[in-house]
Amino acid sequence: MSRGDEYVRAADRALEGAYEEPMSLEAYVDTVFESPNIASHASKYLLEAIEAAGTRPVVEDGEDKERYRFFDDPHNGGEHAILGNTEVLNAFVDDLRTIAAERGKGEKIIWFDGPTATGKSELKRCLINGLREYSKTPEGRRYTVEWNVEGAVETRGLSYGGDGVPDEDAWYESPVQAHPLSVFPEDIREDLLAELNAASEDHIDLHVDQRLDPFSREAYEYLEEQYRRNGAEELFSTITDPKHLRVKNYVVDVGQGIGVLHSEDEGHPKQRLVGSWMQGMLQELDSRGRKNPQAFSYDGVLSQGNGLLTIVEDAAQHADLLQKLLNVPDEGTVKLDKGIGMDVDTQLLIISNPDLDAQLNQHADRNGTDPLKALKRRLDKHEFTYLTNYSLEAELIRRELTNETEVWESTEYDEIEAKLREPVTVTVRDADGELTERELAPHAVEAAAMYAVVTRLDDGDLPAGVDLVDKAVLFDRGYLQDGDERIEKDDFEFVGATDGEHGIPVTYTRDELASLLQTERDRHHADLPVEDVVMPRDVLNSMAENLNDAPVFSAGERTEFENRVVPVKNHVFKQQEEDVLDAMLRDKRVDADTVEEYVRHVYAWATDEQITNDRGERVEPDPLKMKVFEVEHMGRFAEESYQGDEPGPGVREFRTEKIITALNRHAWEHRDEDFSVADVDLTDIPIIRSLLESYDWEDVARIHEDFDPRQWDDPPADTETATVKAQTIANMTDLFDYSEAAAELTSRHVVGQVAYKWD
Repeated sequence: MSRGDEYVRAADRALEGAYEEPMSLEAYVDTVFESPNIASHASKYLLEAIEAAGTRPVVEDGEDKERYRFFDDPHNGGEHAILGNTEVLNAFVDDLRTIAAERGKGEKIIWFDGPTATGKSELKRCLINGLREYSKTPEGRRYTVEWNVEGAVETRGLSYGGDGVPDEDAWYESPVQAHPLSVFPEDIREDLLAELNAASEDHIDLHVDQRLDPFSREAYEYLEEQYRRNGAEELFSTITDPKHLRVKNYVVDVGQGIGVLHSEDEGHPKQRLVGSWMQGMLQELDSRGRKNPQAFSYDGVLSQGNGLLTIVEDAAQHADLLQKLLNVPDEGTVKLDKGIGMDVDTQLLIISNPDLDAQLNQHADRNGTDPLKALKRRLDKHEFTYLTNYSLEAELIRRELTNETEVWESTEYDEIEAKLREPVTVTVRDADGELTERELAPHAVEAAAMYAVVTRLDDGDLPAGVDLVDKAVLFDRGYLQDGDERIEKDDFEFVGATDGEHGIPVTYTRDELASLLQTERDRHHADLPVEDVVMPRDVLNSMAENLNDAPVFSAGERTEFENRVVPVKNHVFKQQEEDVLDAMLRDKRVDADTVEEYVRHVYAWATDEQITNDRGERVEPDPLKMKVFEVEHMGRFAEESYQGDEPGPGVREFRTEKIITALNRHAWEHRDEDFSVADVDLTDIPIIRSLLESYDWEDVARIHEDFDPRQWDDPPADTETATVKAQTIANMTDLFDYSEAAAELTSRHVVGQVAYKWD
């Protein structure tokens, strides 16, 4: 099989799963009683599509939340995932649930507002992708009707967008996705729905209140007239015979179940809303002095979105149209002409930047005489804001710079931190036209994300001892680690009235990073391409220094944002320092078994119990083992802190207050008669983890007595400094994915800050 055949057959299989053979109206009704959701009205179907994808836990603004996976764009590999704004999206789903159940808000137009680059356009694409793919699944099937008047007496044919000459297969689909149940007379349809809802276990009833659409009604009435004249006894059965009416499924997409009005779309209001009359078709069809609905284009946004979703994008460009939409949500009817109405079932959604808000409030000072008051009352506003989780911002930046679309779903923050620090390598074309690889060093993307988020946070609600970087960390992972103490987000009271409402947008960050990647830096090294590496400090300097050249910021914003870069630099330097220290002292890291042994001995020492040794004997805890661990591995105490091997007062306090208290806090409530330290995950105890994973320069001086940081840039051969540097560079590449060039630059920067105060 050739490659071409392989892909063509794969496409065949994909379409086979999306479409099914048309069925009779009777067969459709039987199917609905088996699977009621296939007949769902617009808001209920949209809700079902979102809920079908399930949820996942996230931490946003430092709080645990459940997020609907639908908004991660799972059907499209995450390409148009909406990052963050989970609370806003959840409120949207809550509104859908209320509207679908007809418990309220049915008269509302859902409005998504917010600054540029906050995810509003992604919402549109995500909705389109998700609804399209859901409609291809068996549980998400969407149906409409198609007509063929061939075989009826005095046939004049149906025509829609064709030459008006029908053949034996002259089937014409409803141009507005008419619901199959709308074919039934109203009283029969009400009885059918009542029986259906009574048998259904769904807490939201089905509602089909729309009359048959004008195009289909023309076909129905024509067939009714012909067969009535000929004395047909079972008139409805004859009209809806499978040779005249079929129910078919369709794949939801823009133009068929989804209507999108773009900012550049033109035309008078009726044309943009429902469509326009086609003069040539009016003349061709025998209309007998009236306008035939079959001569209407049905290409307006409501016609395309009938049956599911109507989106007005960049709504400020269509402010005149919003007034025309006022009565659509609750009345569900629009006019093709004075005498021709069309019922619509669609969920209205508008998307705008803050300029629409300004337009709507231009007469706010007139109070009761505000001409836009009725419109504002009908709009249900959901406000997107800039991301205030820097891990989400880092994910977004990577998306902007690369083709990465995978959504970071991990619930373990350690895994998120590993993603944050990762380098990014991008291939660019240099000034000579040659392709070259440029690297954003570890922590560079994180630095950009942190700085952007810090500019978006309100600094008016910071408690004593907490800065904006601390607030950003709290929002991202939900807690701060202050020495031995873990401080939860709930321990703080942030008003945060303006968090995320302004700040540096991701588009500015993206452009600055793209410019840095395109530029070769004035750095040199005998063996390493350090000129191709963009460091975190390069990123922060560029973002802060070029604020004055960006017209999107006011003078006040530039000053405010410039002042916020210093704490971010300090935060990033601390992370780089931890990387260097961890790499420098990698071989001194204590293994888990040694840690567990120490904690078991301390626990037995504190509780006057014995422990079981390797031979199964019950023995007293070993004071020497505890001492060696505390002196050599922890570097916490010196020989004078002990009386022989017995702990002095400081050691005793440390063991009791730091180790036992931490252990009790995490395990005491769950212990039983068989409780053992081995049952506890020691890495879950912050004090234990921080003691074992955190190093400082005193540890370096203690372990490497001849180390001299002033020699780091070019250490003499056969010195301890040269040996330590070589091991550090190798460990940074192995542990943290640094390139050798990035490790060289990072270690130079970190050790250089230490050198001047080494003595």
